[in-house]
Amino acid sequence: MGNSKKGTDRKGDVQVLDRVKRPRRYRVILHNDNYTPRAFVVQVLEEIFRLSQARAAQTMLAVHNSERGLIGVWSHEVAESKSTQANTLAREYGFPMMTTTEPE
Repeated sequence: MGNSKKGTDRKGDVQVLDRVKRPRRYRVILHNDNYTPRAFVVQVLEEIFRLSQARAAQTMLAVHNSERGLIGVWSHEVAESKSTQANTLAREYGFPMMTTTEPE
């Protein structure tokens, strides 16, 4: 009976954990470039990332002034999907706009 570890409880051969670890969240980062039109960036932020027009404009200006900025935080799959969609759309229009993901 003295085999219990902190945070766990042994019942027979099954170990019961007290906590379930939450999945890691990922940030989507927008990188500044000097070629992609501001209006296009705002449109992408509104359509793909579902930001309001005001928040999209604010994010675009913040990135323009600081080289990179946070768009939002999602699960890994959602963050990667949104980042890929944004980058693909930018390439289709011939713009170098780039987003990346990183763990929170």
